[in-house]
Amino acid sequence: MTVESHAAALQAVAEMCRALKGLPEGVVFDCKLVASELLNNAIKYGGGYARFSFAQTGGQVRIAVRGALPFEPPKTCVMPSPSAESGRGLCLVDAVALKREYSEEEGIIVFVGL
Repeated sequence: MTVESHAAALQAVAEMCRALKGLPEGVVFDCKLVASELLNNAIKYGGGYARFSFAQTGGQVRIAVRGALPFEPPKTCVMPSPSAESGRGLCLVDAVALKREYSEEEGIIVFVGL
């Protein structure tokens, strides 16, 4: 699905959470955190809209987000200074993800464990 605003991002994340109903609450929380961080950053910095998909496969949830402008994030997050007001999103994503990948076609792909 294509997401073009922060309000639409919230709606897309809510739809994902409804689809994941029945999974442990902590898993849904982690998926919500990952999707929210990636979608809001893609909209803000990636050209004004993002493509978003998710799927439960085996023992994990796969979340993919690609902004209008391709952006390959650093392989590992760099923690900002304690006084910085931003820059923690990728570190939060990495903290809850099993793994994170990037592809030109799909953008940032994150796997969250069940």
